[in-house]
Amino acid sequence: MPGDGDCSPFTVPRSAYGKAPLEGPSLSSETRGKLGGFPRCRARRSGVGSRWTSWHAASSRASIPAAPAMPAPHRPLDTYYPSECDRSAWVRGIFDRTAGDYDRIERILGLGTGSWYRRRALRDAGLTPGRTVVDVGTGTGLLACAAVTVVGDPALVTGVDPSAGMIEHARVPAGVRLLSGSAEAIPVPDCSADFLSMGYALRHLSDLSVAFAEFYRVMRPGGRLCLLEITLPASAVSRALLKVWLTGFVPRIASVVAHRDAPLLMRYYWDTIAACVPPDTILAAIGAAGFADAHRCVDLGIFSAYRARKPG
Repeated sequence: MPGDGDCSPFTVPRSAYGKAPLEGPSLSSETRGKLGGFPRCRARRSGVGSRWTSWHAASSRASIPAAPAMPAPHRPLDTYYPSECDRSAWVRGIFDRTAGDYDRIERILGLGTGSWYRRRALRDAGLTPGRTVVDVGTGTGLLACAAVTVVGDPALVTGVDPSAGMIEHARVPAGVRLLSGSAEAIPVPDCSADFLSMGYALRHLSDLSVAFAEFYRVMRPGGRLCLLEITLPASAVSRALLKVWLTGFVPRIASVVAHRDAPLLMRYYWDTIAACVPPDTILAAIGAAGFADAHRCVDLGIFSAYRARKPG
């Protein structure tokens, strides 16, 4: 199976990725202007310094099916951070530092085909004009922009990301809302989205079952789910080529055209891809959260699109 790795089932704290609040001083006035909110969502200052946390309204959890615990997408990678409790800060930090170069790196990584592929993937997953979209792990807004071209109105699209740097550098059409939050705690009300997307951020989640239950909560009955990810190819030759591409060629180019931490980000990408749980585990977690028709479509042996539907 593609994605077979040496991960054994384990559970990590929910705080492993993106749950810590963003530091107030790291947000510029321009970024604060980008941040928006749905009705019933509010920002509350914590009791320590100027730290901010996004809060969403109390959820009716009774409507979410109970799901067995699932492993995190991959084991802790101690090459990059000393322990699991340090992962959140390290991941958020690397994305903050490389946010200004992220779009440039993406164009190198995808050979310029990324925007076309994202639009096609969203349409194939059931996104149509007029639908409301929540894009989780929105980063600099690449998938959110693709969603806008499909739905036709920027006000219908909301991006959520835990990285202040990514939000700072997001290039999205006026009207798109950008919220500080994580996949495990999305700051939007229950049943508020017709479509939920996530582009290449699944490997950075801390808990599959918690995140997918949260996706289920914010989607309306009949809503569609589309998670894009890079998966290890089945062929050993293809795996070797992908490793050379991500750890050799792309970092060398990135070292010339991007920030000094960009090559490190690409090596981290490869290690998360290599360590990620198999696609069957991801599909099982999606189904356990209550979604129906969970399946995976693959392009070129490595680009996976996990799709599902909320019953109703």
